Amino acid sequence: MILVTGGTGLVGAHLLLHLLENGENVRAIYRKKNNIQKTKLLFQHYNKSSLFDAIEWVQADILDIPSLEHAFINCSQVYHCAALISFDPKDENSLRKINIEGTANIVNFCLAKGIQKLCYVSSIAALGDLAPHETIKTEETEWNPEKHHSDYAISKYGAEMEIWRGQQEGLNVIIVNPGIIIGPGFEDQGSGQLIKKIADGMLFYTSGSTGFVAVDDVVRMMYQLTQSTICNERFILIAQNIVFKELFNTIADTLKVKRPSVEAKPFMIEITWRVNWILSLFSRKSNNISKDTLRSSISKNDYSNDKIRTALNTSFLDVHQYIKENFSVI
Repeated sequence: MILVTGGTGLVGAHLLLHLLENGENVRAIYRKKNNIQKTKLLFQHYNKSSLFDAIEWVQADILDIPSLEHAFINCSQVYHCAALISFDPKDENSLRKINIEGTANIVNFCLAKGIQKLCYVSSIAALGDLAPHETIKTEETEWNPEKHHSDYAISKYGAEMEIWRGQQEGLNVIIVNPGIIIGPGFEDQGSGQLIKKIADGMLFYTSGSTGFVAVDDVVRMMYQLTQSTICNERFILIAQNIVFKELFNTIADTLKVKRPSVEAKPFMIEITWRVNWILSLFSRKSNNISKDTLRSSISKNDYSNDKIRTALNTSFLDVHQYIKENFSVI
């Protein structure tokens, strides 16, 4: 039996589908029953409703140790996809608790239950910081604690430390560091929010860049790594380093809407996050346009995928083509 945490999120739901298509027996954790509907809709999107019925759902929370006891019964492998993704400074405590403490609980159960292998979904946000002579981030780029990092990045880095602790105590582990993950469904999460904003007529674009990857590649490579003899390694999962403007244009053209046409200059970014921060002080709404989010949108970051391509002798889907094939408007 394979246990998947975060089965009601973008990566976890696609992973469940991939595992079932490969004949695996799967168990998935959920916190609220209505969240399962998101995964069910995704299976319907791919015309795989019959496979959805094969999932064994267990109500549990990675912060609730007693509930995890039942979830781990007779499991041999674990994919830990559950996480809080937020760049709102108000969520600092929740990020640390869910992403670090929650991961520590999963690691402890894996050790106690004799799990054969744990695959953890981290993020490129948890990678290191470039030295003056470096131009591209790899798995070996060192984390510099003196540099500024978002609360989200710190929480994912802390979670990775828990994974490596488990490895030191005898657990076989794999860490994957995906870039921004593109995939259908879940428009309220991650790239889904971006696609919805462009569909609604987003005006601004930026000239920053980062790594992007199709969710299909992420779950396929996670499965291949976990099934292989490779262990105690981390892998960057990005298909391409893409300028935001180029990605926005591809999304807009695919959705048949107007392209974002006004470049957000650095001074505009600085004004925007300050105004949004002030407004958030008088509102209960989450500050989803934070300083870190906006500043990262104008930063130019390049990532290497050489390690994973060599390890699995594989290639990635083209992100632009993936968007055209999965988000086209008929």
